[in-house]
Amino acid sequence: MSAASGAEAAEAAVRYAALRVPAIALAEAAGRAIMAVYARDFAVEAKDDRSPLTEADLASHRLLVAGLEALTPDIPVLSEESAALEPALRRSWPRLWLVDPLDGTREFVKKNGEFCVCIALIEHGVPVLGLVHAPVTGVTWSALAGEGAWRREAGADDVALGAKVPSPDAQAGVGLRVAASRSHLDPRTAALLDRLPGAERVPMGSALKFGLLAEGRLDLYPRFGPTSEWDTAAGQCLVEAVGGAVLDLEGRPLRYNQRDTLLNGDFVAVADARLPWRSWLE
Repeated sequence: MSAASGAEAAEAAVRYAALRVPAIALAEAAGRAIMAVYARDFAVEAKDDRSPLTEADLASHRLLVAGLEALTPDIPVLSEESAALEPALRRSWPRLWLVDPLDGTREFVKKNGEFCVCIALIEHGVPVLGLVHAPVTGVTWSALAGEGAWRREAGADDVALGAKVPSPDAQAGVGLRVAASRSHLDPRTAALLDRLPGAERVPMGSALKFGLLAEGRLDLYPRFGPTSEWDTAAGQCLVEAVGGAVLDLEGRPLRYNQRDTLLNGDFVAVADARLPWRSWLE
């Protein structure tokens, strides 16, 4: 790396670090808007893809888009609830905010508390800042690529999250804590759980799974089936910041806003990148 490019990278890191706390404040404000709807009866609509939509999704979307555009006028915002864009236009953006205003709308409708707000800053396909906010508990997980990850309770200071040291049992695939989507458990995930000795299935909705991976409370999150880029970008930043990985089944890190589609393929998220996940899939 040249001196010039090194200086530019250092300057960018400082700039992104300065955005983390304001982004958390926006996520918390969105969480309050979501909870105001959660506390009462609300209507549920169906989008074109048959996924549910509520006024909480839209309230959070409007708040986050306006807030991020004010915070960084030079960085476009792409939200799940944004109007469709031509792929060539969005792919021309070297950086963007990638936002899921209410990840886990199905869980929101069921009122089981397992939903969250996801915000990620993407640069050249890579998540460099990510946060996941849980409106029900007030917990926010946040991360900066190459700098670290933190957990913040409502009204409290950040607590740094460290890299995990896998136990010999975990290396052998014994007793793993495996996140299984509450709304999307599929036959391949069920078969994987059957192959892992003593695996503990941990049902969990939404991107909250990535927060638990970053904390070391989960070991593995396999996902076979479509997700959208705003579902995973923030969580990937969290997991990578503590030594984990979010990989496609060829072992490549997920990348964002690089293709015409915004859908991810199958992937595996591991709390520690050294775990032999390939052997478990086989």
